[in-house]
Amino acid sequence: QVQLVESGGGLVQPGGSLRLSCAASGSIFSINAMGWYRQAPGKQRELVAEMPSGGTANYADSVKGRFTISRDNAKNTVFLQMNSLKPEDSAVYYCHAKIWTATMLFDAWGQGTLVAVSS
Repeated sequence: QVQLVESGGGLVQPGGSLRLSCAASGSIFSINAMGWYRQAPGKQRELVAEMPSGGTANYADSVKGRFTISRDNAKNTVFLQMNSLKPEDSAVYYCHAKIWTATMLFDAWGQGTLVAVSS
């Protein structure tokens, strides 16, 4: 069994910063991509940023230049540094990972962490 545990969400004023963390644990053989999605009320879940193992990060146009994704592969952890936050960044942020166990590749999701940007 594999688990993704997120932390770091909260309430912040416009222009502020937050850092999200997500740690994967369990029966992990290896991890391909790790990343972050978000879902605002009434909207579909969308990709925010993703980083393949050993590859180049991919960002949504709306967050380029403001958000930075990074990974600590030794700790199976992914981070999302969010700067210059805007009210439209408010959403539940979900960690995602493509994980190999000993027998299969599957998509794992975290439980979600709420980011609220408001004055």
